[in-house]
Amino acid sequence: MAQDSARTKTLAQGKLPRLVTPLPGPNAKRVIEGDRQRLSPSYTRNYPLVAKRGFGAVVEDVDGNTFLDFTAGIAVVATGHCHPEVVAAVQRQAAELIHMSCTDFYSEGMVELAEKLESISPGSEPKRVYFGNSGTEAIEAAIKLARYHTGREKIIAFYGAFHGRTMGSLSLTASKAVQRTGFGTLLSGVFHAPYANPYCCPYGHAPCECCTDCAKFIERELFRTIVDPQEVAAIVVEPIQGEGGYLPRPPEFLRDLQRICRENGILLIADEVQSGMGRTGKWWAGDHAGIEPDILCVAKGIASGLPLSATIARSSVMNWGPGAHASTFGANPVAVAAALVTIRLLRDQYMENARRVGEYIFARLSPWRERFRTVGDVRGKGLMIGIEIVADQKTKEPAPGLRDAIENLAFSKGLLVLGAGANTIRLAPPLVIDEEQADFAIGVLEACIREAETLV
Repeated sequence: MAQDSARTKTLAQGKLPRLVTPLPGPNAKRVIEGDRQRLSPSYTRNYPLVAKRGFGAVVEDVDGNTFLDFTAGIAVVATGHCHPEVVAAVQRQAAELIHMSCTDFYSEGMVELAEKLESISPGSEPKRVYFGNSGTEAIEAAIKLARYHTGREKIIAFYGAFHGRTMGSLSLTASKAVQRTGFGTLLSGVFHAPYANPYCCPYGHAPCECCTDCAKFIERELFRTIVDPQEVAAIVVEPIQGEGGYLPRPPEFLRDLQRICRENGILLIADEVQSGMGRTGKWWAGDHAGIEPDILCVAKGIASGLPLSATIARSSVMNWGPGAHASTFGANPVAVAAALVTIRLLRDQYMENARRVGEYIFARLSPWRERFRTVGDVRGKGLMIGIEIVADQKTKEPAPGLRDAIENLAFSKGLLVLGAGANTIRLAPPLVIDEEQADFAIGVLEACIREAETLV
């Protein structure tokens, strides 16, 4: 125990990677072999990292190698790994009450957290909050609530979207075929529309025309030929598409969707599971467009790594009765304690840091389209940045193999990044990073891209 505490203290003092064994090391190899024998083969593992401890933006593996984490556990540890104030709140709450099920009993922390979430949610109308444990649960609750409130069945989502892997949310997901293959008939009444991607418009148009055409597709095609708008309960949208490739939706596209919803009595559901909680420099990615969704889905960064999600809706919308929906573990007291500290830390320090350091990184990366023949696009907001890797800048042909090579080369140099979409590198570090760590990550990625380009 004392040795572990000393290692954590040492880790807290370091900001950059230090590799002491070949990767993977002997202990990592042992764990990976056990994983292969005993765990579900459905998990995707991009490279052989076996994490043991973390602090801030640094992760240590089971062999003592340390890495700079630009994944944040897939955009989860917003306040960094094991933030001391989050850890203290978790320890205090765990010593007091771990579980009592807020489905059947009241909780002071649950009410306090709902008040905090209401205060940072867009729109002036009072809000109500349903708590679950994960992003997919937040989406499932939103689907059920939209159908319950409107008395309508149909849902519209977008190509490239990722909303989760349980059956309802999976029906909205249209990111990778493998995620839907083999599971039979999904939720009926779900329709998909093209996603407004200014870099690679599905219609081949200029950015401004692309936004208009993708929004108009719903009115001109779906509503005219496939589904009556009076049967549509909700349109579900990620203000920044996450697994689809870190694609920010243009503000005018989001505002068009809000207009379509308001004109037809349709609920606008914003999936902010990956883009919310200050990651873009504002509480919500939709805030950059000024939209006010009827239902807001939140998870990942809400509790600095503890399992918690929230489905936040206008009070007039969340009108279902007792027993309509619930979760045994939703708003677990320990996760709630972590979330209350997380919100304070984001408000007081890290949301502004995400904006500032994000702008710094983006300024460093923007010239890469001219410097590297395989970089097709650099895009994002705050510390949610995507680098699209292509085989040819003119044709914009995706280069997924090259992207994967860059990702693995980065790991070999002590930098953790992940892919998004077919061929994009996602940068989603903890919101605590500073410019020194940003410079290191940029330098590593530059070296990796140069090395990967020699392979093609």
